[in-house]
Amino acid sequence: MEKNSKIYVSGHRGMVGSAIVRELQRQGYGNIVTRTHAELDLCRQEQVEKFFVQEKPEYVFMAAAKVGGIMANQSDMADFMYENMILEMNVIHSAWKNGCKKLEFLGSSCIYPRLAPQPMPESCLLTSELEKTNEAYALAKISGLKYCEYLNRQYGTDYISVMPTNLYGPNDNYHAEHSHVLPAFIRRFHEAKEAGLKEVVCWGDGSPLREFLYVDDLAELCVFLMNHYSGNEAVNAGTGRETTIKQLAEMVARIVGYEGRIRWDTAKPNGTPRKLLDVSKATQLGWTYRTELEEGIKLAYQDFLNNGSRKER
Repeated sequence: MEKNSKIYVSGHRGMVGSAIVRELQRQGYGNIVTRTHAELDLCRQEQVEKFFVQEKPEYVFMAAAKVGGIMANQSDMADFMYENMILEMNVIHSAWKNGCKKLEFLGSSCIYPRLAPQPMPESCLLTSELEKTNEAYALAKISGLKYCEYLNRQYGTDYISVMPTNLYGPNDNYHAEHSHVLPAFIRRFHEAKEAGLKEVVCWGDGSPLREFLYVDDLAELCVFLMNHYSGNEAVNAGTGRETTIKQLAEMVARIVGYEGRIRWDTAKPNGTPRKLLDVSKATQLGWTYRTELEEGIKLAYQDFLNNGSRKER
């Protein structure tokens, strides 16, 4: 990308999209195109086609998505599948039709099988069944990744995919029911501290292992890959390090300052037992994460204190 290249970042108000915009600006890219949902509904094919005809961005970061935690993924399966498949197909197809030089599709580590080898290499995609609690979202993301691959194979495009692990950081969603585990913990323990509660109940037994990547570290990788990587296979984005959900809850409680008891509701699902990405491919390309988990949670908590009320959507 040249510094004056026209770059479209979809989902620029979300956690990932806003981080990519910050990183592009930090590196001196000055021709960034964005649209709010009110200005451009990505689920409306006609609107998306009109936007691409008018703007003709040279590079596209496909960061827009309908996202949520385990409860939302289970209760809104049809919505997660439909909205994600529609919006990603609209953007990718219109980018191709209008001569986009390069597109980067943002997926998720949930695309990999429930019982994939650990750590999970990019090559394990579609080798066995998915985790049922987020199957609909995973299928939509796999479709986007594969569409990029098929365009490359059939039409010679240069479309790439990045598969991040669990993300957190500035501009996260802190909704009580529809957020991911780390921002949900931040809100829950903060409110428990404010209310003087003696106990906080968390889902499952705390045993699942999870990996967490600070979103600004992901954004740095996204810009790096746009400039330095081409290929049909996705690139995993993570730290290569993991923690149990129990350890995560205790760390968040300590950082927030909650001193009560944590009780685990084992009647609720744990989700996938382990999700650690093999990040050797990104490492070999020359990237590694910067932000350690405790430091990142402190930054995320500060963001919640500053902006959390408007992100509890």
